[in-house]
Amino acid sequence: MALDDHDARRLSECLQGGGVAVFPTDTVYGLGCDPEDERAVRRLYQLKGRPAERPAAVMFFDLERALTALSELSAAERAAVRALLPGPVTLVLPNRGRRFPLACAPATGGAARLGLRVPLLGTPLAALSAVARPMMQSSANRSGQPDARRLADVPETLLRGADLVLDAGELAGISSTVVDLLNYERDGAWSVVREGALGADSLKRALG
Repeated sequence: MALDDHDARRLSECLQGGGVAVFPTDTVYGLGCDPEDERAVRRLYQLKGRPAERPAAVMFFDLERALTALSELSAAERAAVRALLPGPVTLVLPNRGRRFPLACAPATGGAARLGLRVPLLGTPLAALSAVARPMMQSSANRSGQPDARRLADVPETLLRGADLVLDAGELAGISSTVVDLLNYERDGAWSVVREGALGADSLKRALG
């Protein structure tokens, strides 16, 4: 079940209007909103039952838009981003510009690190490449509960509370691998914070 241009417009309008959306990614279903809209961020956290001190990731649907927005990334960090994204990975990067503070540290309004996602948009999700706005995103589940590979797996409270629900059928169902690149600029060091869809061998080939 593929999304179309109308779905992409609806998602863009939802984000612009301060809404919260349930949407498909290359891994599992996500819950997203405008990362700079305080009311929308608060609603997303309330729907998930997520503690306010826990950060979320910021998702772009196009790699070049992400790199343009994060202009302060070093050459080494940009190379690592290009090596791994788009793909089923969340990269934890230095947030030198203190961008997207509501997503990075909603309880304190700022953080020195940023979680970045750029999903790999295969044919069913290709239309989402037209969504130009960044989106704060988390998995479409209650905090601590299993991820959703189908809309039927998304808790009813989230489906009722969301302003938009997009269905792309059954997804891969394995959450993104979270990779810490905070010290990558200094000495090329990286580590896996959470195992997920991309395995260690693939990471080693990409990052050395």
